Amino acid sequence: MKAITYQGVKDIKISNVHDPKIEKRDDAIIKVTSTAICGSDLHLIHGLVPNMPKDFILGHETMGIVEEVGPEVTKIKKGDRVIVPFPVACGHCWYCEHDQYSLCDNSNPHGEVGGILGYSETYGGYAGGQAEYLRVPYANVGPLKVPDELTDEQVLFLTDVLPTSYWGNLIGGVKKGSTVTVFGCGPIGLMAQKFAWLLGAKRVIAVDYIGYRLEHAKKFNKVETINFEDYDNTGSYIKELTKGGTDVVIDCVGMDGKMTLAEMVETALLLQGGAMSAINMAAQAVRKGGTVALVGVYGMRYNAFPLGDFWSRGITLKMGQCPATAYVEHLLEWIKEGKIDSTDIITHKLRLDQGERAYEVFDRKEDNCIKVVLKP
Repeated sequence: MKAITYQGVKDIKISNVHDPKIEKRDDAIIKVTSTAICGSDLHLIHGLVPNMPKDFILGHETMGIVEEVGPEVTKIKKGDRVIVPFPVACGHCWYCEHDQYSLCDNSNPHGEVGGILGYSETYGGYAGGQAEYLRVPYANVGPLKVPDELTDEQVLFLTDVLPTSYWGNLIGGVKKGSTVTVFGCGPIGLMAQKFAWLLGAKRVIAVDYIGYRLEHAKKFNKVETINFEDYDNTGSYIKELTKGGTDVVIDCVGMDGKMTLAEMVETALLLQGGAMSAINMAAQAVRKGGTVALVGVYGMRYNAFPLGDFWSRGITLKMGQCPATAYVEHLLEWIKEGKIDSTDIITHKLRLDQGERAYEVFDRKEDNCIKVVLKP
């Protein structure tokens, strides 16, 4: 089959690889109909995530038709059309039983976090879904059957974008009357803004430095927008603008944000895990006693982390990989009811065999790119 594979830093290619096979009795094989490139996939190709072997198949936002199931699979059957949430989770450890699927104790022998499809050996070594076929481990846990009347584009982002952006609001404590700042106007940030309104926020501020994405946020999400390059200290500006800061700050940027020169050098020397600009801004943009939710991906340890700022202002920090599996059924109902629509973030649809160009456009933010969907 054809698949998008990692060859090295900023080097991917379309490869011919072996089709996946049933390896365990509760596996399933999915024939992929749609898959997407995630902003966190860029962390991989930028070399910010360790233990990426050559020829590793990328991708964790995937849906398709069930082609084959192992003898112990009862939740789905051949011919079902399913979305596959990105966490790989066993479904029966303490964390899975408490809806913390991204912390599964049994799916990743290489670390504390649970397994993730297509996201390096560090996250379990599971081949990803930017391919013609995908092996789904623990197929009684993750995959969710979706109705035929909904298009792939309507439901594909149940795999990651929708649950992650929703969860960011939940852990941030967004509720009726909340004021919210969202850092980042990529796919996760744009949808986090929509969910903030849905959960009752009275004011939502979007922060980025890419003009066309700020315009998209303003047009589709009706938010206030701030270009952080317009201010010497954006966090302090938001604090002043809101008379003390917003109740909640949601960081949808993570380690691949705009780096200072020092961060570039330290990251290259593996002394730092990428950018920390959004965290520094958040430390000032949130009100005293407020909450900062970090849903952008971070790695390693960070120098000059503003712990004293957070401590002195009584800030609550919430963070981690979203346990997406816990929210997909609820969000599917919202899609059916028309309460949430993520199709406006899709700017590019390309064939899977155009994957190299797709990554280039997405990474370089060419042609006003926000989200790329690939079709095998």
